Amino acid sequence: MPTENLHLIQVHWEGSYNIMDLHSLKNEEIDYGVYQIYGKHPVYGSDVLLYIGKADYQTLGKRILQEDWLDRNDLNNTKIYVGRLHGPHTPAMEQWSLEIDLVERLLIYVHKPAYNARSISSLPDVAMQHVHVLNWGHHRDLFPEISGSRWTSKLDHTGYETYRWV
Repeated sequence: MPTENLHLIQVHWEGSYNIMDLHSLKNEEIDYGVYQIYGKHPVYGSDVLLYIGKADYQTLGKRILQEDWLDRNDLNNTKIYVGRLHGPHTPAMEQWSLEIDLVERLLIYVHKPAYNARSISSLPDVAMQHVHVLNWGHHRDLFPEISGSRWTSKLDHTGYETYRWV
């Protein structure tokens, strides 16, 4: 399998935070990325992954507050984890935003959180085929590593043979 087009995106996760901590996530230099919300779900139970979102042109603290998590019935047990992208250098804002979007889409598609119902059924296949996400730190219930190679049609028609001793 060729890897020359690999688009590696690394995410460092921190948390947990609660709703009242969101004021600390408004640093306009670094507080952009993806986030996970955990809490009570009537079918899946308590302390489960409910939602994955992104904050690219506004800070994590500002974006998460727009999601109306304050209206949830179990506010005291809502936990938030934030993931900031990292690498050897900070890309231009357009590229940074694109990478945040790619990470969010792949995370939602692979993990299927209950409150992301609109985004779990499809994935932009060609755009995601070379994306490879590494989750570091407190990534909670997310897989430590996910790949577009696995979750798209990239390898559907690849021929292979079972290994055998010759």
